[in-house]
Amino acid sequence: MAGHSKFKNIMHRKGRADSARSKLFSKLSREITVAAKSGMPDPTMNARLRLAVANARGESMPKDNIDRAIKKASGGDAETYEEIRYEGFGPGGVGVIVEVLTDNRNRAAANVRSTFSKNGGNLGETGSVSFMWDRVGEIVYPASAGSEDAVMEAAIEAGAEDVESDEEGHVIYTAFDQLSEVAGALESALGAARSTSVAWRPKALTPLGGDGAGALLKMLEALDDDDDVQKVYSNEDIAAEDLEKLAG
Repeated sequence: MAGHSKFKNIMHRKGRADSARSKLFSKLSREITVAAKSGMPDPTMNARLRLAVANARGESMPKDNIDRAIKKASGGDAETYEEIRYEGFGPGGVGVIVEVLTDNRNRAAANVRSTFSKNGGNLGETGSVSFMWDRVGEIVYPASAGSEDAVMEAAIEAGAEDVESDEEGHVIYTAFDQLSEVAGALESALGAARSTSVAWRPKALTPLGGDGAGALLKMLEALDDDDDVQKVYSNEDIAAEDLEKLAG
């Protein structure tokens, strides 16, 4: 579940949607299991689980998969997952934040570090990148939810802070502590969101082109393919023409 929309777009353009979907379901299942294990296994009484289930449904994850992930949390053989954040820099000095949910800290650290180094990046200390980002609420709607103007109007009415729209859909940003309230108001106006989550949003973007752009996307793709990695955020600004060349 890469956190940068341009990266997700280019993945789909490369025809990786099917394989990416399988991995997405696996990551969604893991989040559901962890959420259910951290509180009550009932979504109505567990806010994190309610959010995880809603996101799974937004990605058309089968109900049986969702129920199985919840039941797994109460099983005696359920893994114990640890949430870890890694920060570093990719090619061209692009900031990258990697959120991991793993049952093996040493494996996860080794794999993330190796992916950075193999692709011209450098893994840094915690806080080396995140100070340049804001912790926000992120609500994603498909393009079919409405026109850019209609979604913008609904977002303003709901108390959101910003909206980014393109041909893929709409990303609505809220204050960190207002995510639930804004998401509820938007659901009344636009219907169920594709995903609702706490996310990292860069305060500024880093221009990147040429070979550096290709190297960065290769690194982000490798990170996203890692089973332990839940989300990847990056602050690159790649020109549309460069993205088209890479997708070609």
